Amino acid sequence: MVPALFIGHGSPMMAVQTNDYSRFLGELGQRYKPKAIVIFSAHWESETLELTYTDGVLDTVYDYYGFPDEMYQVKYPAKGSVDIAEILEDRFKRNGVQTKRELKRGLDHGSWVALKHMYPNADIPVVQLSVHPYLSPKEQYRIGRALQGIGADNILVVGSGTTVHNLRWFFPNASEPKAEAVQFDDWIIDKVQKRDLESLDRYTELAPHARLAVPRPEHFVPLFLAMGSGDENIAPIVLHRSYDFGTLSNLCFEF
Repeated sequence: MVPALFIGHGSPMMAVQTNDYSRFLGELGQRYKPKAIVIFSAHWESETLELTYTDGVLDTVYDYYGFPDEMYQVKYPAKGSVDIAEILEDRFKRNGVQTKRELKRGLDHGSWVALKHMYPNADIPVVQLSVHPYLSPKEQYRIGRALQGIGADNILVVGSGTTVHNLRWFFPNASEPKAEAVQFDDWIIDKVQKRDLESLDRYTELAPHARLAVPRPEHFVPLFLAMGSGDENIAPIVLHRSYDFGTLSNLCFEF
């Protein structure tokens, strides 16, 4: 049995860095050894839920620009899994969630950066899924619920995003997190641990500094997909909390 996870996937540069957060991800990967990984990536947006559908090696997608050359040499050659994709399709269909197969897309950095630290050998099959950023938290949670119990089959569900993600509001030389980022995450942690979906659904009006922390929701919604995928009878756990550049949150949950 494996839980569902929400992972802050951090900056792409984390792929070639060793720090406290990358070490945490490595330790997290040692804790769980799934037979397959299902990961919702903030960097794949679509109105219809799409999923990679192949048994072949998934391309390492460099969906960023202006980074050092070494960032375009990193490879994460995980294979996909048609069998797992079909299990997901069946679960989503039974729960009224429309899906679409994607035959060519590889893993974007929303997936492979964290997975490179968690499972560096790339020896676990991965199915990546898209997100629809403009569905409400309740609707994201409902989509995630289609995967409840899949951890019993040793399939790890991961929501990959960031709770505080504002690229116009970061401070490269910051040594401490900004108070606004901390206050937003404090509110999120409290409501998630209480499973207060009513408040979470209204986070834009209730959470402090919500518009500053989440100017666009694509990185935020994987939290609710992961939350919905987890065991409703188990209290959510904060696994890690840290910040880069004063605001970029590395908050991680286990569900």
